[in-house]
Amino acid sequence: MSTLNVVVTGGAGFIGANLCRELVARPSVGKVVALDDLSTGNAQNLAGVDAELVQGSILDADLLHGVVAGADAVVHLAARPSVPRSLADPVASHNANATGTVNVLEACRSAGVPVVAASSSSVYGSVPTLPKHEELPTRPLSPYAASKLATEAYVLAYGASFDLPVLAFRFFNVYGPLQPAGHAYAAVIPAFIDAMLRGRPVRVFGDGLQTRDFTYVGTVVKVLADAVLRKVTCATPVNLAFGTRVPVVDVCRRLADIIGVPADIRHEEARVGDVRHSQAADGVLRGLFPDIAQVPLERGLLETVSWFRTLPEYGAVTAAGAVPVEVG
Repeated sequence: MSTLNVVVTGGAGFIGANLCRELVARPSVGKVVALDDLSTGNAQNLAGVDAELVQGSILDADLLHGVVAGADAVVHLAARPSVPRSLADPVASHNANATGTVNVLEACRSAGVPVVAASSSSVYGSVPTLPKHEELPTRPLSPYAASKLATEAYVLAYGASFDLPVLAFRFFNVYGPLQPAGHAYAAVIPAFIDAMLRGRPVRVFGDGLQTRDFTYVGTVVKVLADAVLRKVTCATPVNLAFGTRVPVVDVCRRLADIIGVPADIRHEEARVGDVRHSQAADGVLRGLFPDIAQVPLERGLLETVSWFRTLPEYGAVTAAGAVPVEVG
């Protein structure tokens, strides 16, 4: 049986490195190449993973063409993440997420390589309808959201214009092991865990009653790998989430219970560009991937805390008496 060679842009990042792990475990995958400029990714995320790391940017068109030339599929995850980061530097977000995507698509078009790409639930923006289904209008509230809308629009346009096999997923608040904390743009779950393990107050922007459809990274990468191996395509965007709707403050309290510390919440002013409520309609996803099983939030949070406890910077906290977490 022939094997597939897969390129993962952003392959040293949080989702990318988890995907590389998933891909190398599949017997029908041959070579995995992780292309990453390490601006937000980390080479250590690929430690022990049988994947080739190519350090470089998706803004380097010549490099992209060389990397993609030997591939059977590309999973395009490279991006400049974070709404607040895009507010600080909108042009950089546009360059990475819009122009970078066009570069990836041009390389794939030249080589005739299918593309699976990551968009974001943030493209729905101020549309109030819940759950969010793919036929809703898009009203981005931040430069990041606009740049991810450009990402998916270019992907689908290349599919329509050049008969390139494409699939564009809208990710909803992905979390899990390898997601970094300890920086100004950290996502909510790692930021909460980091604060609790360090014995610091947890910062909650706004009243904490804003809701999110949290999706465990292990589930996400199984869908991505399956999409590559089964050559799944779709002419429209596809939500990659399962219709859960959890208040942010509730996640904080669940994490406090898991870690064994008080939920010392400090409310701060709501952030510009943040969506109030987010919840996915998963009908299209279920139609394309009928066998996928969602990891429940409680299980995913346990797995994530367990991974954080393996990091040396949190060892002193565990020794000081925080409750260890067993994941079985």
